[in-house]
Amino acid sequence: MRWSRVILSLALFSVTSLALEDKDNLYLPDTDELLNARPPHDKSTNKLGVKVLEDEDNHPTPDNLKQPLNPNKSDTTASTNVNELKQEDENNHQEAGSYNAFVMSISMIVVSEIGDKTFLIAALMAMRNSRFVVFSSAFTSLVLMTILSGIVGHALPSLMSQRITQFLASALFIIFGIKLLKEGLSMSKNLGVEEELAEVEEEIASSKLNTQLSDIEGGSMPAAQSQSRKAKFQEIGQQVQNLASFVFTPVWIQVFVMTFLGEWGDRSQIATIAMAAGSKYWFVILGAIIGHGLCTAAACIGGKLLAKKISMRNVTLGGAVAFLVFSILYFYDAYYNTES
Repeated sequence: MRWSRVILSLALFSVTSLALEDKDNLYLPDTDELLNARPPHDKSTNKLGVKVLEDEDNHPTPDNLKQPLNPNKSDTTASTNVNELKQEDENNHQEAGSYNAFVMSISMIVVSEIGDKTFLIAALMAMRNSRFVVFSSAFTSLVLMTILSGIVGHALPSLMSQRITQFLASALFIIFGIKLLKEGLSMSKNLGVEEELAEVEEEIASSKLNTQLSDIEGGSMPAAQSQSRKAKFQEIGQQVQNLASFVFTPVWIQVFVMTFLGEWGDRSQIATIAMAAGSKYWFVILGAIIGHGLCTAAACIGGKLLAKKISMRNVTLGGAVAFLVFSILYFYDAYYNTES
């Protein structure tokens, strides 16, 4: 009896040990494997016409599912966006600067030239000669003067920085504004342009007298006699000369020279040089040309009548205010200009 109990205990111990070893070798799948496990293929589904779902059908991915961000890619995109915004701001600033330079140059020419010496020259000559000839001559002279002034102003930043030229332009406009302000306040309210008009008439009369004297001293010969003495190979050159004489008449040349000399060293020329040095010079030149064209056209159409009705006090004070405003704008641009 006692040996039978011992044998039974040994048998139970052996069975228990084998069970524990099988339990250690037992394989339990992970959760991911259970989720990704593919169901066993049943042949009966083929008979019934049922299609087994693929793995991507069992685990669909939404189209709007956000993918994990790449930090390097996000940094590159952010820097690209910042550069694009900076470039857009610079383009907008350049466009605004060009527009401001264009408008300021037109305004500066208009307030400077109305009632000026060149304005009166065009007005008086247009009353006695063809308006088209006078306008084309005076406007050509002013365009040439404006282009030269703009080129000179554009060359100044090569000698000094743009910021310094803007400060100098601001100081120059302050001087012009204060000078015009003093002149305007000292003028009478009823003061016109009679004195300036009389001076211009004297210059025109003396210019005509000098032209007549030079023709007499030159001993000009009739056109038929001079052509009869020329050879045939010079006829083409003579025809070109006749055409130039028809276009560039003595009146045309006289108005051109008087306008050019009258504009040389004028406030509008110095202001054009200063503006071209501190702004977009092509827009300054274009605006100044348009301003000269408007003033010259007004002078040729009804300049003398307009000049008699103009109050020089109001024109001078208006020019002073305009120059002071330009001075503030140029000082502001120079103060916030970061370019060397």
